[in-house]
Amino acid sequence: MMSVDETLRVIWADAALIAIDKPAGLLAVPGRGDNKQDCLSRRVQSHWPDAQVVHRLDMATSGLMLFARGAAMQRRLSKTFAARQVKKDYVAVVAGRVPASCGRIELPLAADWPNRPLQKVDPINGKVSLTEWQMLAYDASADSSRLAVQPHTGRTHQLRVHLAAIGHPILGDALYASDVVRDRALRLLLHARALQLAHPASGESLALQCDTPF
Repeated sequence: MMSVDETLRVIWADAALIAIDKPAGLLAVPGRGDNKQDCLSRRVQSHWPDAQVVHRLDMATSGLMLFARGAAMQRRLSKTFAARQVKKDYVAVVAGRVPASCGRIELPLAADWPNRPLQKVDPINGKVSLTEWQMLAYDASADSSRLAVQPHTGRTHQLRVHLAAIGHPILGDALYASDVVRDRALRLLLHARALQLAHPASGESLALQCDTPF
């Protein structure tokens, strides 16, 4: 991990892209209102003025977030994400014991407009959404499962909604878990721990990783 300043955990930086380990609780991009202007994109741009957002993480989620250096690299990386050519790997700690060693969740998702920003499973109007998961460990004393989770589509709140929909909400989730499950953790226990993609300049395979903080 490179050191730029105490506000940024830099995993990778070169002439084409920057990868940052975003802390939980920090916005990815500015929100509405004067109190929501501090965010990862502005912190990164204070060091790399040409940095441009390629994808986002929820405010409550920690882990790897990429920035492109300049418009040309942003176009290339955006196309790579849109074509689903980026392998994403998350860690989540969920309530209960999942019923198998691995599984797939294929539930269409759509915005829950009366309750924005919430999303919901919507068989009629929802967009195709696919998540795969593998059991990493079960903690009997806490009755929680640690999972490796891979979203193959990039819907808003996809992992949070999918895991809650199968009866295993993420601990600390203030949006999709019951109050009891939410209060079992001080933060959302969801972390983007790895990304694998073709480097937008060289075309070589680039594997990025950052430690899970929980």
